[in-house]
Amino acid sequence: MTTTLRVLIVDDDFRVSGLHQAMVAEHPSLTALEPARTLAEATAAVRLHRPDLMLVDAYLPDGDGIAFVRDTDVDAFVLSAATDAPTIRRALRAGARGYLMKPFEKRELTDRLDRYLRSRNLLAGDRPLRQDDVDRALAALTGAAATVSRSATEKVILDALGASESSSTDIADRAGVSRATAQRHLSALAASGQVHVRLRYGTTGRPEHLYARAER
Repeated sequence: MTTTLRVLIVDDDFRVSGLHQAMVAEHPSLTALEPARTLAEATAAVRLHRPDLMLVDAYLPDGDGIAFVRDTDVDAFVLSAATDAPTIRRALRAGARGYLMKPFEKRELTDRLDRYLRSRNLLAGDRPLRQDDVDRALAALTGAAATVSRSATEKVILDALGASESSSTDIADRAGVSRATAQRHLSALAASGQVHVRLRYGTTGRPEHLYARAER
């Protein structure tokens, strides 16, 4: 069963919070919690529901949303109409994983949520990490291109593939790269004989490529 991450929206405007809740709810890997409209409600929600990610407005009726992000041990994005540099710098110093200016298009929030998930996947677990892993996680979060050699990327793809058969989408999510990048390197690995590919036909008749490590 796929585990979804819990997302708490903290915004005093019920129309805005409802809109953002609906955007989050449409994401297959996320569960939108009931929005909090004050810091008091947000504090109670964190204690009760233990969210994995928060989307927090900078200014709330009973206090400072950025200070709440700083003092709460939960990953967070600041979503605010504030465009002044001091507020944005303060949000980033507080540990916000990103800053999104209101109003914004749905695709902008979805893109940041996707990047957050890729970054989180790269840093998951208790295993020792390489510098490449850290660089890739940071690049995934910001949307920047990580400076990683082709051979290093292919190793990450193979590690993400593991011992089971997987689709390029699943491999991309686990590796923290885009689907196009995963497909490109999987094609190269298949050409070199390190990966086997087969087609699986779904109920719609559209084929899906499945990848597995080649037996040595």
